[in-house]
Amino acid sequence: MISRVLLVDDDAHVREALGQTLALNDLVPTLAASFIEAKDHISAGFQGVILSDIRMPGKDGFHLLEYTQNIDPDLPVILLTGEGDVPMAVRGISAGAFDFIEKPCAPQDLVLAVQKALRTRSLVLENRRLKQQLEKGDAAERMLFGQSKPADELRNRVRIVAATNADVLIAGVTGSGTSKVAEVIHLLSNVAMSTFDKIAASELSVDALKGALAQAKDGSLFIDGIASLPPATQFALLQHMEQGTGARILAGTYKDLSEYVEHGRFNEELFFRLDVMRVRIPSLRERPEDIPVLFRNYVLLACEQAALPVPEITPEVIARLMAQEWPGNARALMNAAMRFAMGFAEVEVADDLGLAEQLSRVERSLLTEALRKYKGNASEVARVLKLPRKTLYDKLTRHGIRAEVYR
Repeated sequence: MISRVLLVDDDAHVREALGQTLALNDLVPTLAASFIEAKDHISAGFQGVILSDIRMPGKDGFHLLEYTQNIDPDLPVILLTGEGDVPMAVRGISAGAFDFIEKPCAPQDLVLAVQKALRTRSLVLENRRLKQQLEKGDAAERMLFGQSKPADELRNRVRIVAATNADVLIAGVTGSGTSKVAEVIHLLSNVAMSTFDKIAASELSVDALKGALAQAKDGSLFIDGIASLPPATQFALLQHMEQGTGARILAGTYKDLSEYVEHGRFNEELFFRLDVMRVRIPSLRERPEDIPVLFRNYVLLACEQAALPVPEITPEVIARLMAQEWPGNARALMNAAMRFAMGFAEVEVADDLGLAEQLSRVERSLLTEALRKYKGNASEVARVLKLPRKTLYDKLTRHGIRAEVYR
């Protein structure tokens, strides 16, 4: 829960005493002596609440309340009142104050009132975050591209795993993007505002691991190629995980760790701790219909980063993409997209596939492209491709394509 309190009081002794009370109860006070000093701390995304005296020279607590409501009407303001100011405090409540506390007050009463306001503020901020995700798409939607069923399952799995505090094993074939998935898990977690660090496992010493854990602090540490972690470092990592505190471990692997365990090359207990929460990334072979989607996004990203005009991606280009195996998966496809965006190379057709398989992939790409363009309208797709509707549905069934996915 958030813990910040903007404390505004012109009396230095009262201000310091109240600030000490808040700090002793694990709250984080920011002290201000006036409205002028306080207003620069107030924003619509303020991660805390405001505790303000009513009577202050110049612009008083009511002015501060009005200013705060104009900035963020959901930001709680608790008013501190003198013994004869209760009617004024009631007027403040009517004007939108969250609560009022009469001075002098017992420390426990002050802390309880502030904690109640902080809980309310936490809920407001969380609801805003969720609403923003729904409106703009969360990190899984924005960063893990694809329209296939395996892509949907990956995004859903990432969301489930991110919501836990457990350490995670991210497994995939070479080039599948374990680092990107780890970043999405971090961004969807409750430590998204903390550090996300990456480090390679090969030749990682115990001291280097300890340094990386200290750097990540209460955030997330992604260890790439966990199968290559030296034995002594594996044991040190296991000790860290057993403590259950500090950085969350996100481990990536392109190897079958169970085989490494079987041959005594990987700590069995460490493997079982990591494997409790596993995310498996499907290869492009398992979701070929995502190849055009991924390629388009990679081309757009490359053009944006290099300030280049976006080249036309013709059906012929898509057909060539679909006719390839892509053993390097997303990484290889991204490299091809970058070369295409910069005009350095055309997409080439792989020569290790038979004619029937190449034709099948091209047909599948044309079907998915048409469905995407016409938003899953099978009648329109049949008309454009000059196919009888029954023939279209037969082809969709043969390729395992569902038109409703594109609506």
